[in-house]
Amino acid sequence: MTILTLVKAAIVLVAGTAAGYFLRKLIAQQRKDTLELKAKQILLDAKENAQKALDEAKARADKILAEAKEEEKNRERELRRTEERLAHKDEILEKKSAELDKESENLQEKFEKVRAMKEQLEKIEVEKKEELARVAKLTEEEARTKLIEDVEKKYEKDILAKVQKIEQFGLETLEKKARDILASIIQRVASSTASEVTVTSVAIPSDDLKGKIIGKEGRNIRAFERAAGVELIVDDTPGVILISSFDPVRRQIARVALENLILDGRVQPARIEEMVEKARVEIEKIIKEAGEKSAYEVGALDVDPRLLMLLGRLKFRTSYGQNVLQHSIEMAHIAGMLASELKADVAIAKKGALLHDIGKAVDHEIQGTHVEIGRRILQKFNVDQRIIQAMQSHHEEYPYETLESIIVQTADAISASRPGARRDSVENYLKRLEDLEGIANSFAGVEKSYAIQAGREIRVFITPEKITDLEAKKMARDIADRIESELKYPGEIKVNVIRELRAIEYAR
Repeated sequence: MTILTLVKAAIVLVAGTAAGYFLRKLIAQQRKDTLELKAKQILLDAKENAQKALDEAKARADKILAEAKEEEKNRERELRRTEERLAHKDEILEKKSAELDKESENLQEKFEKVRAMKEQLEKIEVEKKEELARVAKLTEEEARTKLIEDVEKKYEKDILAKVQKIEQFGLETLEKKARDILASIIQRVASSTASEVTVTSVAIPSDDLKGKIIGKEGRNIRAFERAAGVELIVDDTPGVILISSFDPVRRQIARVALENLILDGRVQPARIEEMVEKARVEIEKIIKEAGEKSAYEVGALDVDPRLLMLLGRLKFRTSYGQNVLQHSIEMAHIAGMLASELKADVAIAKKGALLHDIGKAVDHEIQGTHVEIGRRILQKFNVDQRIIQAMQSHHEEYPYETLESIIVQTADAISASRPGARRDSVENYLKRLEDLEGIANSFAGVEKSYAIQAGREIRVFITPEKITDLEAKKMARDIADRIESELKYPGEIKVNVIRELRAIEYAR
């Protein structure tokens, strides 16, 4: 049973295998036939598409070729038209050239005719002149001269009157314009002027304090006058002590020192000298502030600070009673306005005017005029040469090199010549006092000297180590002789030579 079953299974297996093989073979054959059919169909489609693309390309090529041929024909037509236009233009140019040639020939003929006529006219004119000269017995030059003389004689008065009228009108116009400019500038400045005096008053709260200032046997007042170089006038006027000195700087130092002494209450020689020295320091500060303020006021902001210190010293300097610093500031404003009217450099004109009297700050210490001293000072501080040229001509010591130098000189004249600006007598008086001190200071061994009593006394302080008592008496005589021979003055001048020896030691 089992073997039979196995045989049957084997037969079924063989039959199944054979059937599967034939079935698979049949399916593979069918697939092969299908793939070949598809390949043939694809090839056929490709041939049709290629033929179609070829036909389209051929059609486009034919169209492009036709268009190219048409464009070529159009270009040929355009070229023919261009050639025709050029040929026509050539004909026109040739025709115009022929016309120009013909016209040039006509002009040449006319020119020849004109030249011939001109030559003929010149010949006729020469013949006429020769005939006139023969008849009048005058050459052409003589005839012209005589004609001019006759006309001048006939119309001399009319010509002269016309010329004078023109000149007068021009001068009047220029003078009116100048007056208008100057009047406008003076009106715009319009600064008040107060002449400086030589006396300063200091208020004293009580008569007891007056006694302290005088001191025992006048010791304190003498010490003050010696330290400050001024004269104190203590009279019966209540509540006032007068400080007299021709030097305004000394007066200011003395005023400040005296006011400080009054506030302090301790009046003694050592304290007096201390206060005078302190006052000198305060005045130096005031001088610095005055210089800076004046430069700021006129807009000169780039001036060297050392120059401003010298400029500030002019606050206490006067010229014919006019404050020099105020005069310089006023001049700077006037010069600036003049420069603006005349189209000059306003900054240069202002600085030249502001610094024009800088030499007066040290002219008592250095030889030379204040103009020359000022030039050397500005050159030392490397000031712009244009500013030096502007300031150096205000007293006509140097020629006018620039328009600004003329403006500065004009501004100086305007500021100084205004009514009430200056006093000649005051300046001469101060000059005499300066000369007195100058003579005394010129002697060897003199420490310092002060002119007091309105110039009626000169006090000379000498160095005791260098001058003996006998030499001091001889010096007083020599100074008096020099004053008599060199100065002119009313009355007499007392020469007071003071020799004082101070011995100072310190206990430690």
